Amino acid sequence: MIFESHAHYDDEAFDSDRSELLSQCQNQGIEYIVNVSASLGSVKSTLALAEEYPFIYAAVGIHPDEVGELNEENFAWLKEQCRHPKTVAAGEIGLDYYWDKENHETQKYWFRRQMDLAKELELPIIVHSREACADTLEEIKKAHTPKLKGVIHCFSYAPETAREYLEMGYYIGVGGVVTFKNAKKLKEVVKMLPPERILLETDCPYLAPVPNRGKRNSSLNLPYVAEAVAELKGMETEEVIRITNENARKLYFQGREL
Repeated sequence: MIFESHAHYDDEAFDSDRSELLSQCQNQGIEYIVNVSASLGSVKSTLALAEEYPFIYAAVGIHPDEVGELNEENFAWLKEQCRHPKTVAAGEIGLDYYWDKENHETQKYWFRRQMDLAKELELPIIVHSREACADTLEEIKKAHTPKLKGVIHCFSYAPETAREYLEMGYYIGVGGVVTFKNAKKLKEVVKMLPPERILLETDCPYLAPVPNRGKRNSSLNLPYVAEAVAELKGMETEEVIRITNENARKLYFQGREL
């Protein structure tokens, strides 16, 4: 059974067939899904999905591109949503210097605040980092405590950077990009990663793997990701699926029966 560690099923791309697709996912071996919010609005829609579907859990957080909508009042509201019984992570949070929609210092400020929130409520973090390698690593190092765990979602940096995150106890999120021919750096990272630190993810509706690259992504494509990881690691695909499921349970459920 596959654990989908990062999806966006509240996205409008799924409006026409969401319930049918989610039923299909459950029937085709997707055991759990963590739906990840990015804005205040998507926190509401993510929690609504988690309340409707027993196998869906929520990550609550504000993406760096959306931190301009945060203030003390709605940050207090966000904290309350993190206490929801089906919230299993704070995310996705981090830094994004590719789109540059928000001032870098503003991004860093709310990244710190959300990491502090995760520490206070003992939640793992889901980190978004795009073209912000050094600053993301610096902020996470400054916030680091042995209790703060998380995953670096859609990892896109060098093996050396991955090693620094592994030393702090982080997981590395691997999705459809690993199937792309030009993803040489990510393939090198996957080769060096201990299997017990890998999470399978889609980031759907984005980043569909080969052979469906360019199409709407869904958790049904995760076997392609597992196969690619297995080939790079010299493992059986079923073993990759089993280990990554255990990894996600450890991170998100933290030994609890949910």
